[in-house]
This record gives sequence, structure tokens and C-alpha cells, in this order.
Amino acid sequence: MDLGLKSKTAVVTGASIGIGRAIAKGLAAEGVRVLGVARRTDLLAELVKEVGSGLITPFEQDVMTSDAAERIAAFAVRELGHVDILVNNAGGSRPLPVDAPDSKWDEAIALNFTSYRRIAHALLPQMIARKWGRIVNITGKSEPEGLNAAFAAKAAVHAWAKGLSREIGEHGITINCIPPGRIMSEQIRRNYPPDYRERFAEEEIPVGYWGEPEDLAALAVFLASPVARYITGTVIPVDGGLRRYQF
Repeated sequence: MDLGLKSKTAVVTGASIGIGRAIAKGLAAEGVRVLGVARRTDLLAELVKEVGSGLITPFEQDVMTSDAAERIAAFAVRELGHVDILVNNAGGSRPLPVDAPDSKWDEAIALNFTSYRRIAHALLPQMIARKWGRIVNITGKSEPEGLNAAFAAKAAVHAWAKGLSREIGEHGITINCIPPGRIMSEQIRRNYPPDYRERFAEEEIPVGYWGEPEDLAALAVFLASPVARYITGTVIPVDGGLRRYQF
């Protein structure tokens, strides 16, 4: 299937490893010019070499700095001319005790919700002016096994994205969320030994194995394409059937 992505432009945050890296590579493979945003420039440089087509421009930026959204938007427009696609992927788990201070909650909300909202709203005016845009948010599960500030923040992303979809649809812009299941990553390999991963997959994941970043990237690239024009305001898990809720 021709996804119609050739000549499109994209910003992908958290592009240096894991899911973000796979999405950046997937978009580039479809002919998209990608601005990869992350803190680790060495890994971004490796990504540029790996793609080897000149389609990925690295940009070192911590999305939690106060002016991150403005800096990313300005740099992207300067480098790419305009931005058709935004993939919000930067984030991280934040398990907290009941008596955690406000500062820990504020940090989690800033990383997992506010950064998404601010970057999207910084790029929206030029999408609206061009009457076309795609926003894809990589979020998180809705079945927390304990208190984790990231879960609350990701739930906020789902609510914000649903509301925003009602406002921007008339401008040819869609926004969707993808909660990952157990996707293999640097952090997963570090925190979960192979015997645990094998046992968990057998007992909890219907397809019987942990996903790879490319499994999620396939959906993200599709949602970023003109072909997915009638899909907006959705939350679509990529989890091998792990989640137990019915909708």
C-alpha cells in the first residue's frame, strides 16, 4: 500500500532509542523528512548514519525545559520548511509512594503530558494554515497496578487529545494515541530478566511474546499518513492482546 507520505515532514520526540527510533526510521523509509528530537546526540547521530538517506535531521533538546516547545517548533520549521506530522514519544514511568512530594508529581505531569500539549499547540498554527496535519501520541496503559504518576499523565493525554480532535478535524488534522504494551526496549532488557519475560509472555500475553518497537511503529506510520484521514480521537493499544478491558 502506498501511504502517500513521500515529501511529508515530521517531528519525532524521544527519537534516539526504542519506539521513537523505530517510528523515525519507519517514516523515513516512506520518504518522510524527519527531525529526530532527543537528549542523546550520539544516538541520534547513529540513527542518521543507519538510515543513510539524509532524511533524518538530529536535534538535541530536553522536552522538559521551559522553552522546549518553542525551540523545537522554530528549529523544525527552519530546517523542514513546515511540519506535517508530530509524534509525541518522550516520556517515562514514574512510580511514586503515597506521600510523594508535589515536585515529583509536577515532574511526571510535565514530562508525560505538558510537553506533549505544548509541542502540539506550538506546531498547530502552521498545520491549520496548511489545512493538513497528523499528531500521534505514544501514551500508556489504563490498568495501573499501583500508584504511578505517568499513568495519570497519560490519561490526561487521552482526554486532551479527544477534546482537541473535536476542534481541529475541520482543518484536516487528526490526533490519535497509541498505548504500548510490553514492547522490548533498553529499559525492559535492563529491568526484566529473560526468564521473567518468557514466563510473563506465556501467562499474560495472548500472542505469546513481547513486542518489538517496529510492531508499534507500523501503526504510528499508518496513522501519520493521508490514508488514515478518517481516524481521529482514538486510543489504539499495541499490546499483543495484553489488556483485558473490552473497549
